[in-house]
Amino acid sequence: MDNKAVILVVEDETVISNILMAKLKTMGYRPIPAYTGKEATSLAASHCPDLVLLDLGLPDIDGMEVLASIRRWSSVPIVVLSARQRDEDIVQALDNGADDYITKPFNNAILMARIRNALRKHPIWKADQNQMRQSFQNGSLIIDYDKRIVTVDGQEVHLTPAEYKMLAFLARNAGKVVTYSAICKELWGPYVGDKRTLRVNMANLRRKIESNSADPRFILTEIGVGYRMIDSDEPENDKEPNLP
Repeated sequence: MDNKAVILVVEDETVISNILMAKLKTMGYRPIPAYTGKEATSLAASHCPDLVLLDLGLPDIDGMEVLASIRRWSSVPIVVLSARQRDEDIVQALDNGADDYITKPFNNAILMARIRNALRKHPIWKADQNQMRQSFQNGSLIIDYDKRIVTVDGQEVHLTPAEYKMLAFLARNAGKVVTYSAICKELWGPYVGDKRTLRVNMANLRRKIESNSADPRFILTEIGVGYRMIDSDEPENDKEPNLP
């Protein structure tokens, strides 16, 4: 896991996509490409990007539908990058929840500035500075919030963005039961879907940080409610058997 912001680049034209990907990498971001609307909505849910750069002219479904679909469950910053220059299109995109709208052809410097602005001002990504200056440690599990690096038993653990955000959220609430809905909201905004995606992410996270999933050292399941990060001072006999 690194500290690079993840940007989902939704663009069906390969040449433009490659240009955007290269520029974003140069600027220190971690871009993920999507070439269709269906791929975009799937990757948005599975990768929890820090920002979505969205073209409207996609081959399968209109980008406006993608925008509306993501907005139904996520408040991730979305910057529209489109050849459509009509006022009606711009107004519709902004009314549907876009944070910004940039027309093609675009200036690279202006685009990067708009991306920085969207990342900076969006409230879901404004972390508590007192918490983020600290590291979290629970036994051999260490989270460096500044660098977004996780180590277990002295070895760096490579997590997906969703896994990291879930782990960091539980760590900031160590010792407390955190509900499924609270975790989903932290990861995806006002997410209202089922808990299956959350459970899949949790299972993957546990495989990476727990040496024995049946006898967890760090994260417990509170049946029917949510999860709890074990407090470092919690007695061993207070720990319960683990469930998915």
